[in-house]
This record gives sequence, structure tokens and C-alpha cells, in this order.
Amino acid sequence: LFFAEIDNVGQGHIQLAQTLREEAKKMEDFREKQKLHRKKIELIMEAIHKNRNLQYKTTMEVKQTCCCSLPWGTLLYLSSLSHFWQLFLKLAQTKSALEDSDRSYQQSVTTLEKIREEWQKEHIKACEFFETQECERINYFRNALWLHVNQLSQDCVQNDEKYEEIRKSLEMCSIEKDIDFYVNLRKTGSLAPAPVVYENYYNTQRNATPVRSPVPVAISRRGPLPTPTSAPGEPDYATVDGYSLI
Repeated sequence: LFFAEIDNVGQGHIQLAQTLREEAKKMEDFREKQKLHRKKIELIMEAIHKNRNLQYKTTMEVKQTCCCSLPWGTLLYLSSLSHFWQLFLKLAQTKSALEDSDRSYQQSVTTLEKIREEWQKEHIKACEFFETQECERINYFRNALWLHVNQLSQDCVQNDEKYEEIRKSLEMCSIEKDIDFYVNLRKTGSLAPAPVVYENYYNTQRNATPVRSPVPVAISRRGPLPTPTSAPGEPDYATVDGYSLI
């Protein structure tokens, strides 16, 4: 019984180890799945953020070009030199260039605003996704650890049940009965072996009458079995570490 129950305990440990390996594999798959989803969102956000910064830089360059104009001192200088038509032509060209720059500036600002709105929407969606993913991660690992602890607790209960069967078997152990059982199983008889008789084969006259063998004597039962004693400081098996079968 002892060896059978210990073997059952060992098999339970092997089964528990296999279960824990399967749970660890599930946790690893869950982590890799979340990692792939998170990587996709990060790539999208990185591309939108890069596009937003590029458009912002372009808008600032167009704005800088739009702010540049022909100084009024130059216009007065040209008018004082009676270059009115040159001034008029230069002014018309400058005005046209400024209008073009202003339109480009407006278009850049409009494009930047669209990109900013898209970036903001994606940013909100990414934050919501990461929050949801974190909630799922905490919930998954909490449940997994809870299950793991329950499995360990159940294994301990099952092991204690097997150990209890061993303790019950030990309670029925009787030294007297075990000794009697072994003697009855292995005994060779109830009579002692007869002694060996000397026979003279050299001078038959001197030993004409053979020596008769003594009558076998029945073996008497030996005295009571000795009381087993424990070594100094060795506790009784039923009270190890304060444990009592009662």
C-alpha cells in the first residue's frame, strides 16, 4: 500500500507539472498575441505622427515665405528715381507672389488641421486600445494565477488523502501478528534436526551395535517479543511534528 500510494503521489505531481506547462504555454501565446496587436497600433501611430510633423514643418516654411514682402523703403526709393512703371510691375509681381503664398499657406494650414484631427482620433483610439489590452492582460493573469493556486491546493489535498491511507494502514500494523505471519510462512517444521551419528566403517567388530539416534526434541516457543525502543530524541511515528492520528 505504501509504495502504491507514493506512486500515486508521484503520478499526481507529473500530471500537475504537465498542466502547469500547458498553462504556461497559454500565457505565452496570450502575451505574444497582445504583443503583435500592440505593434500594429504602434506602427500606425508612428506613421501618423511622422506625417503630422512633416506637414507642420512644411506649413511653417510656407508661412515664413508668406510673411516676406518688399520693404516700403525700396518702393519710395524707386519712386524718387521716377521708375514708376518698374515699381508698378514689381508691385504687381510681388502682390501675385504674396497671393500665391497666402493660398499655399491656407492650403497647408487646412491640410495640417485634417492631419491633426486624424492624428487625434487615432491617438484616442490607440489609448482606448491600450487600456482595453491592459485590462485584458491583468484579468487573464489574475485568473491564470488563481487557477494555478487552486491546482496546487487540490494537489495538496489529494496527496494528504493518499498519506492518510498510509497512516490508516500503519495504525493496523501489529508487530506480533507480522512476526507470527512470517514464522508461519517460512517455518520448516516443529522438530529440531537430529544430530549426526558417528559410524565406524574401519572396524566393524568395535562398533557392532550402531548408536541409536536420539529422539528429536520439539522446539519450544521462545519468550515474548522484545519491546521496540526508539533512539534518544527520536519521536514516536504517530506524533511527528506534533501530528496526532487522534
